[in-house]
Amino acid sequence: MTLEHIEQRRIERVTRGMPTEDGAGVKLTRLIGTPEIGDIDPILMLDNFGSDDPNVYIAGFPAHPHRGFETVSYMIAGSLRHKDNKGGEGVITDGGVQWMTAGRGVVHSEMPAQTSGLMFGFQLWLNLPAAEKMREPWYRDIPAAQIPQIDLGAGVTAKLIAGRWNATVGPGPERETAPFIADVALPPQGAVSIPVPGGHAGFAYVFQGKAALGPGGARRELGKGELGVLSAEGGLTTVAGSDGARLLIVAAKPLREPVAKHGPFVMNTQSEIRQAVSDYQRGLF
Repeated sequence: MTLEHIEQRRIERVTRGMPTEDGAGVKLTRLIGTPEIGDIDPILMLDNFGSDDPNVYIAGFPAHPHRGFETVSYMIAGSLRHKDNKGGEGVITDGGVQWMTAGRGVVHSEMPAQTSGLMFGFQLWLNLPAAEKMREPWYRDIPAAQIPQIDLGAGVTAKLIAGRWNATVGPGPERETAPFIADVALPPQGAVSIPVPGGHAGFAYVFQGKAALGPGGARRELGKGELGVLSAEGGLTTVAGSDGARLLIVAAKPLREPVAKHGPFVMNTQSEIRQAVSDYQRGLF
């Protein structure tokens, strides 16, 4: 496979995120949605959570509201149980995804658990366009068996959660933001060109090993736990280090709309935020 494109994406900013707590005291690392790196339109937030100590996450994320965006939870290891007040309910285990579109409003809980002594995963927040913020809520479990694994040769593989990689289409729902979400694994010194859709904003997060990303002389190495914000156009050349690498690649089409946020509510204006708070307090979710 050729690693050359007419244009290549570069790494523009790098972060290791910041430790924080959410839910009932779950310890996690917030990588996007921080003072250092805020929104990457339409990507609102990325959390990485994981531990072999149940005490840091066992209380989970009890019932809480959302409006105006969607959450994508990807469990690399462990399980996550979802239940919401619109009838959505399910459990995903190792390698599965939960996709919830909050739309006009939903109250849900998420309770994680270990598999073989480990719990590790991600939650991504994706914005909805103004025209869809008040749509009906929607929920779907995507078990690991439904996520295609693409053999890219020379030991390189990709699990495609959403979007298109050549002829393969991920099981994620079609959205105005056209998200591309892939879990890419490379052997030592393995290399791949990742077909990030043109014009999409996105990032690469290394959660195993090390990888150098970008074109030739502008290639930049990311170590385990580092997230790189991508430039806007072209494919993404990735070369693994001596121990191989595994990366989460996420990109989506920018909405270029105003964003107003207040905790679990993401709308376009402060007036809409006040309405969301009022609706929730009056039990209208």
